[in-house]
Amino acid sequence: MTMMASGIRLRRPTAGDGSRVWRLLRTAGGLDVNTPYSYIMLCDLFGDSCVLAEAEGEPVGFVSALRLQERNDTLFVWQVAVHPSARGRGLAKAMLRELLGRRTEIRYVEATISPSNGASQSLFRSLARERGCVCRVTAGYAAELFPKGQTHEEEERYRVGPL
Repeated sequence: MTMMASGIRLRRPTAGDGSRVWRLLRTAGGLDVNTPYSYIMLCDLFGDSCVLAEAEGEPVGFVSALRLQERNDTLFVWQVAVHPSARGRGLAKAMLRELLGRRTEIRYVEATISPSNGASQSLFRSLARERGCVCRVTAGYAAELFPKGQTHEEEERYRVGPL
């Protein structure tokens, strides 16, 4: 657990946080919100690779990530959410730092980011600069892979490393 100067506490989530995380993602906007069950499961089974940020006991940020099975040195960041009231304070990067501080075996960080998501693009490029490494952008998931009838941009793959 880490306490930021702003009074925001960063910690490993537990199953009991899953519903609160789901509500946070609905409020934060801009992300695909999954079922409450998926966030309960993430917080419970993958809590070591997730970070919950709280201010006065309320969730204000969440990072969900998974270590890739085929590449144990790679952490795939699935979602980064920051409550509107906590934006502009460097919370997203602080959560990534917290996560990387726990996972010393990680040499690469990956994520898929849509072309219109400038905030996430900046976050991963900034992480690369901070760590003195490169951020490579390659093809990720084409828009055609998503279900018909749903509008979803392509997702480009960002790879930061080696850390």
